[in-house]
Amino acid sequence: MPSAEAKLKKNRCANCFDCPCCMHTLSTRATNIPAPLPDDPAKTTMKKAYYLACGFCRWTSRDVGMADKSVASGGWQEPENPHTQRINKLLEYYHQLAQREKIERDRKKLVRRRNYMPLAFSDKYGLGTRLQRQRSGAPIITLAGSTLKEAEDHKEIKIEPAQPLEEVEPLPEDYYTRALNLPEVTTLHQRLLQPDFQPISASQLYPKHKHLLIKRSLRCRKCEHNLSKPEFNPTSIKFKIQLVAVNYIPEVRILSIPNLRFMKESQVLLTLTNPVENLTHVTLLPCEEADPDDVHSTAKVILPSKEIVLAGKDAAAEYDELAEPQDFHDDPDIVAFRKSNKIGFFIKVIPQEESGNVNISFKLRYDFKNLAGPIRPLEEGEQSTEVIWLTQHVDLTLGPLAA
Repeated sequence: MPSAEAKLKKNRCANCFDCPCCMHTLSTRATNIPAPLPDDPAKTTMKKAYYLACGFCRWTSRDVGMADKSVASGGWQEPENPHTQRINKLLEYYHQLAQREKIERDRKKLVRRRNYMPLAFSDKYGLGTRLQRQRSGAPIITLAGSTLKEAEDHKEIKIEPAQPLEEVEPLPEDYYTRALNLPEVTTLHQRLLQPDFQPISASQLYPKHKHLLIKRSLRCRKCEHNLSKPEFNPTSIKFKIQLVAVNYIPEVRILSIPNLRFMKESQVLLTLTNPVENLTHVTLLPCEEADPDDVHSTAKVILPSKEIVLAGKDAAAEYDELAEPQDFHDDPDIVAFRKSNKIGFFIKVIPQEESGNVNISFKLRYDFKNLAGPIRPLEEGEQSTEVIWLTQHVDLTLGPLAA
């Protein structure tokens, strides 16, 4: 909806509600209830009735005595705040106060440093009559679009200060002795979500209108291309354009680090995760001597010479008991373990500096299939997706040397 309409509705939806107990979205349930016939009250017939229910904590609108509705959509019964008039008057007062301060700021911007003008200059350009008109009390136009005279003539809203209570209602006699039933007492989080009522017992929890959600799109700073743009349907979690790098580049993480010593060879365990759904072939290459990206390296790294094959990402792989594991013929000296689209592999590190953190750098070369490319008719012998080999620079900080 437009932002003006959302502001008018206090950034809340008129049709959707949140559960006051667990904050999940409430759904409308239908049931049949007996109702008397209009012609013969002695006879009854089954009639459709609708109520709100939570599918997570099983809270229903009937728990707080809300009446069922005969239609699925429409306004539901809402409690009235006894201090609504006072709150609205305070809002109007502070809104008028903000407008007055804005007019004062605009008037100070228009006040000249020199409040006099040479007569010859004013007579030459015909400004004398204008100055006389301003001195005689003519209204000064402000940047806010209204005059100061109109602002002064506007009826000022007066509010009465709140009066403290001298006598407070005493607590019940059995307040400290009666047994406490925790399910019937609201939590602090539930009370703060309804600050206008702050219900004490669970029987006073009424559904709250759901907050409106906004969608943001991310653009590249250089070419202003839309990197991630959500679908128009708010229930969909897919993106129209998926060009974020983390969705395609294999992820390298540090799993375990041994005690690193100066000029001593140590074995470090890293993990490699495939973010795409197809097989990815990865080759690790050392940085060249004149590599401009290699500026933080403080150790020599010995990388595996063989190509590493990563299985495709499958969100349902861990739940599929009948799936047969693939055999990639891994070398146990290189690959420590393999699980779904993630593997652990060994590299050897030799620190070259006596103090400071141990930093290593290498190149990650992998094949990439552009599945989000434009769809066009294929020619004879042409593949559906073009395979491109990309290279990324990787910097890892392994921590300080062992004492």
